[in-house]
Amino acid sequence: MITTPLTGALVHGVAELEETGRGVRPHRLPAWVRDRFPDPQLMGAQSQPSGVRVVVETAARVIELVLHPTRVAYRGIERPRGSVDLSVDGEVVATAQLDGGDRVEVDLATGASQVHTGPASTIRFDGLGGGAKLVEIWLPHNEGLEIVALRTDAPVRPASTGRRLWLHHGSSISHGSNAATPTATWPAVAARLGGVDLHNLGFSGSAHADQFVARVIRDRPADLISVKLGINVVNFDAMRLRAFVPAVHGFLDTIRDGLPNTPLVLVSPLFCGIHEDTPGPGEMRTDERGGVTFAATGPHGPAPQLTLRIIREALASLAERRQDDPNLHHLDGTLLYGEQDAVTHPLPDALHPDTATHAVIGERFARYAFAAGGPFAH
Repeated sequence: MITTPLTGALVHGVAELEETGRGVRPHRLPAWVRDRFPDPQLMGAQSQPSGVRVVVETAARVIELVLHPTRVAYRGIERPRGSVDLSVDGEVVATAQLDGGDRVEVDLATGASQVHTGPASTIRFDGLGGGAKLVEIWLPHNEGLEIVALRTDAPVRPASTGRRLWLHHGSSISHGSNAATPTATWPAVAARLGGVDLHNLGFSGSAHADQFVARVIRDRPADLISVKLGINVVNFDAMRLRAFVPAVHGFLDTIRDGLPNTPLVLVSPLFCGIHEDTPGPGEMRTDERGGVTFAATGPHGPAPQLTLRIIREALASLAERRQDDPNLHHLDGTLLYGEQDAVTHPLPDALHPDTATHAVIGERFARYAFAAGGPFAH
């Protein structure tokens, strides 16, 4: 077997790779952001490689990827492990679940955490057809990791797909929460249907119109951009309307400083019953089956805090005021997942969609964005 060093030429969808001594750790935010604002929530989210792929051209029939995962677990609550998906010439052909690695166990009652160490996980895909092919190994969207080794039975070389680059920023649903595998997150579904390469800047709990994220987007050579904002501002009770609207204007202005003409879709929040009319902060709880569920804890009735309905109205008005930007498009998030969808495709934990619903959301976004006449159409 041939061992190939992992470099930025082979790993797509990252800001940088950190040498750890054991391997390389993918980061979706650059070091200057991590140094300036090492918020634990954001650091954990950006270290989970949602949308990150090892992309090579090879004639290999056998591919092994050695990974050392680090996952967060909640005491007394079972959560599914992350998975690795294999795509050959644009088609997902295999999935393998992680095992081993380190586990950070958190006690929800006290907030205390304990680290349990474990061995690396070797993912093996064999029986692949001969001949040159484009191979994309999608890393897990819900566990941090180090890539220890890439081993193949034939040489690999960096590959360019020739597809346009779509950069998407959003919260936990964009990150992929509750999707079963990395290619089942709604941005991955939409990217596959749209025939584009995904660069996912979805960060669980961390889409707050942060200027440093806008600068990261500004400095990427993206062909297409979308940003989905609002839910985290509500469930963190992070802003009032007076701060939120100027923050979004500033976020978009910063992107336009570097990418003035790139098609940009501003997406408002999807339907979420607990936060439609009830402000945050949100709270993680355990349900009667010992699983995770979420609730809104803000006051009922008129209040100065933001709700999703207020956010949607504000973003629609903001987009209207930016009509001097012909490449800015506004999409009401309830067209991707609305009140009726909550009846037919309920959110299992009251906040995040399941795998089937991720597919629905991705398919609807693709129909909106990539179809003839859509903002991302050729």
